[in-house]
Amino acid sequence: MSVWLRLALALFALALAPALRAEDSGRLLQYERIAAAGLPDQRLTIWLPPGYDAGARRYPVLYMHDGHNLFDRRWSNFDKIWAADRAMLAVSASGAVEPHIIIGIWAPGADRFRQYLPRDIHDAASPGLRARMDAAAGGPIFSDAYLAWIAGPLKTWVDTRFRTRPGRDDNAIMGSSMGGLMSCYAFLNRPDIFGRAACISSHWPAIDPRAVEGGDPELIGLWDRWFAEKLGAPGGRRLWLDHGTATLDAFYAPYQQAVDARIAASGWEKGNDWESRVYEGAEHEENAWAARLPEIMGWLLRGE
Repeated sequence: MSVWLRLALALFALALAPALRAEDSGRLLQYERIAAAGLPDQRLTIWLPPGYDAGARRYPVLYMHDGHNLFDRRWSNFDKIWAADRAMLAVSASGAVEPHIIIGIWAPGADRFRQYLPRDIHDAASPGLRARMDAAAGGPIFSDAYLAWIAGPLKTWVDTRFRTRPGRDDNAIMGSSMGGLMSCYAFLNRPDIFGRAACISSHWPAIDPRAVEGGDPELIGLWDRWFAEKLGAPGGRRLWLDHGTATLDAFYAPYQQAVDARIAASGWEKGNDWESRVYEGAEHEENAWAARLPEIMGWLLRGE
């Protein structure tokens, strides 16, 4: 039986199952008002897989942005969630993926754009484009400080507090929209820390995508040069990219195509080192991301 068939059967079984008992569904931990240098106070929701409390095994770790939209509709912005815990349960039950600890990092409200826009792109932009980014941000960009916190103090604390496997190939990062850009930023700038990344419905236009019909040539060039300079050889790393075709995602194809071409030109093998998907009809929202999250996890987090 193929990995994908086992995954589909596991998802079907979860959909039909009654409410899972706590010991079957893992455990959520909340950490509020976390001080982080150069950042607004941060907040975490952490999911521990079933069996964590009763065993001694060590686990790989998945860091995810927009942590308030991952697990519980009561915390979400739009009464919709990724159901990241159920997706992890499904791919684990299928045998495709080892269970991962999930570190959900909440977005800091109105400061989300400032925290997630890659500082590299902001600094490389022309004065006119940078001014438009600054207007959207409402203040200085601090994604560099956010990345330094995740890759430094946060990861150190996670690896000390929980039974993790701290190596590069056992640490992944994932996000959507601006969180997709931030995940690429972490993957490109800290390849020593993050060996896996999923950049889902990445908001490549950065600001209002309607400003330039068919894509902004300057931004397309910036993303292309960024990947050309930063990507390097695969070296066992793995990268997932995708977008839908409706609502905001309808604007992403020209940017994604340029990034795809650059990755391919850099010697990465599609299907093995990286993947890029287009989901026809998928909108820019949590239900669409939840629908494909098991597929993303199954590809990105699979064993060798």
